[in-house]
Amino acid sequence: MLTRLKAKSEGKLAKQICKVVLDHFEKQYSKELGDAWNTVRKILTSPSCWQYAVLLNRFNYPFELEKDLHLKGYHTLFQGSLPNYPKSVKCYLSRTPGRIPSERHQIGNLKKYYLLNAASLLPVLALELRDGEKVLDLCAAPGGKSIALLQCACPGYLHCNEYDSLRLKWLRQTLESFIPQPLINVIKVSELDGRKMGDAQPEMFDKVLVDAPCSNDRSWLFSSDSQKASCRISQRSNLPLLQIELLRSAIKALRPGGILVYSTCTLSKAENQDVISEILNSHSNIMPMDIKGIARTCSHDFRFSPTGQECGLLVIPDKGKAWGPMYVAKLKKSWSTGKW
Repeated sequence: MLTRLKAKSEGKLAKQICKVVLDHFEKQYSKELGDAWNTVRKILTSPSCWQYAVLLNRFNYPFELEKDLHLKGYHTLFQGSLPNYPKSVKCYLSRTPGRIPSERHQIGNLKKYYLLNAASLLPVLALELRDGEKVLDLCAAPGGKSIALLQCACPGYLHCNEYDSLRLKWLRQTLESFIPQPLINVIKVSELDGRKMGDAQPEMFDKVLVDAPCSNDRSWLFSSDSQKASCRISQRSNLPLLQIELLRSAIKALRPGGILVYSTCTLSKAENQDVISEILNSHSNIMPMDIKGIARTCSHDFRFSPTGQECGLLVIPDKGKAWGPMYVAKLKKSWSTGKW
């Protein structure tokens, strides 16, 4: 019965694949990824292959669920393999597809776990947040990375910004669902155009995360409105400029010596490597930080595609490792004056 339901569900979803988007991706990614695109395309267009990681909430720890996950064959992500991995972060995943049910939002009750694409933790871990630091999540909705940051450490100040008003409501609800009141008091939520944050709060933050608006490959492939999808595709070339402007604002908001992590959930080189190259070429006070070590230690859980950058990683979906797409780049602001 369960098999039939899965097959029926997969068939229903397969009909919803947007041909306009798939054709566009086919032309671009077959060139950028080569033969790897065949596997990536198969995973992205087959939701029955998708995997979901379970991030446990340390503020309402689900001990019984953790036991159950062990019994079901789940294992912890990164534990013991990644240097500086926060012991307070517990994320479980299975090598087989499927997901446990999401929890409902209940006012006054903290949720016990958050379901996510495991690759979404990489930018958070790359930031290496420490207790007491001031951190900015510039494009924070729906809030998963903010929640993950708070599993890593207790910042002195966390600024969660989201320019889209509908997504801002989602962000507020996510924070309310996972974070206890004492910590909520060190969190500020704002609705500012991220491109103006640097001028509003210059050199304010020790760490900045820019999880930028991008061509969300998984989501776009299942666009139900082909006309809207065509419009998205036609405007896609504008995204790198927005991403560069957000990064320039983030650099202004970052104190000298601070760390900046940039991430997207697209495979697109124009929105990933090319954006970072532009920033490095136009800002003499921004230095790349080598994060290849993450790829070396995490290859058993993720498939990485070459980026040609020591400071950048690209996770691509693979069979049994259906995580990503996720691009992550790590930069550091030096004390010298930059070019603007």
